[in-house]
Amino acid sequence: MQQIFERGGTLEVAVAASRPENATQGESADASPGGDIVWRLKILALEEESVVVESPVLLGKHIPMTDGVQLIGAITIGQNRWTFQTEKLENISLPGARVPALRLRLPDQVERCMRRFARYEAGGLNLPLVRVWPLLDPRSVGAAEQASDAAWNAARDALHTGAPVPVPAAMPLPQVGPEFPAVLVNIGGGGAGLRVESADAAALGRHRVFWMQIALGKNAPLPICVTGKLVHTHLDSSQRTYAGLSFDFTFHLPHQQAVADQVAHAMRSAQASAAPASEH
Repeated sequence: MQQIFERGGTLEVAVAASRPENATQGESADASPGGDIVWRLKILALEEESVVVESPVLLGKHIPMTDGVQLIGAITIGQNRWTFQTEKLENISLPGARVPALRLRLPDQVERCMRRFARYEAGGLNLPLVRVWPLLDPRSVGAAEQASDAAWNAARDALHTGAPVPVPAAMPLPQVGPEFPAVLVNIGGGGAGLRVESADAAALGRHRVFWMQIALGKNAPLPICVTGKLVHTHLDSSQRTYAGLSFDFTFHLPHQQAVADQVAHAMRSAQASAAPASEH
C-alpha cells in the first residue's frame, strides 16, 4: 500500500452488505443482479493504523459513508488484485477540499483474488449487471432520459411516503443498436468501468457512445439509465475487456442530478443493510 500511495494510486472500496445465511460463497456475480457499488478512491495519506482516501463523489454530488460501516477494499497492481476487510472510522477535513476525506482502518491481512472468479473472492461482493447498447443517434437520448427522470421522481416520492414503488414494465430506449451485457466493476467522479466478456466486446471497437441501464438490485427500485462515452479499453488476463466510460448529459442536463440521486439512494440502502461491525 505504501508503494501505491507513493505513486498516487487508488483503493477500490465497497460497502460490505449483509448476505443471507444460505448464500453460496463461490457463486459467480453474473448469476444474479447485484447492487454492490465499488468506488475507486485516491489514497491521500498513510498513517500508523489507518489510511486516508478521497470521499466518494459522483457528478459533483458527495456520497456520504456512515462511521463504522464495514467495507471491502481492494488493491490492484497490473493483473493482480488483493482484497481485505476494513471499516470507515471517521471523516476528516483537508485544507482546500470541498468534501471530507475518509479515514479507514488499515487491514490486518489481505487475500489475493483468484482470477477465475468474477467477484471479489474474499468479500463476496455481487457486482451490478449492466445492459449496454451502441447509441446510434445521440440526439435521441433526450426523451429516454426525461422518461427515466419521471420514473425516478415517482419512485422517490413513493419511497418517502412508504407507498408501493411504481416500476415501469420497460424503460424507453433511444435509437440504439444490438444489446450486449456487462458488469459494473467500479464507479466514481463522472463515469464508470465495465467488464465485458470477450464474446460481447466487438461493439466496443465499432462504437464510441453507448446507452446503459445499470441494475442495482435490492438497493435501487429502478435501473440507472445513462449515456456513456468510451474513454479507454484494455484486456485482462482472461481476455475480457475493461471499458472506461464517462457519463454524458449533453442533450438533457437535468438527468445528471437524477443519476447522482439514484446512486446516493443506492448507497444509503446498502449501508442500512450492511454487515454489522465486528470486534477488533
